[in-house]
Amino acid sequence: METVRFTDPETQEEVEFVVEEETQLNGCKYLLVSEASEELVFDAYILKEIKDENDEVTYAVVEDEVEFLALARIFTELSDEDTDIEY
Repeated sequence: METVRFTDPETQEEVEFVVEEETQLNGCKYLLVSEASEELVFDAYILKEIKDENDEVTYAVVEDEVEFLALARIFTELSDEDTDIEY
């Protein structure tokens, strides 16, 4: 199970997410991630990979509504038929 660490820019709290799916759109890599949970219903987030001038990778939560909706549709198609994504 692949994981990625994310630092909340507001609280500086570090969270480890489980990568559920990944895709590329317009040359950018995106991850559908969730917090590790045994529950059947959980929150998921879409993160955008950002590389700096030194090729160091960070992730940012997708906040643009148009970008988010496009990615939500893509991740819905990539998910198995037993997965119900609400957005």
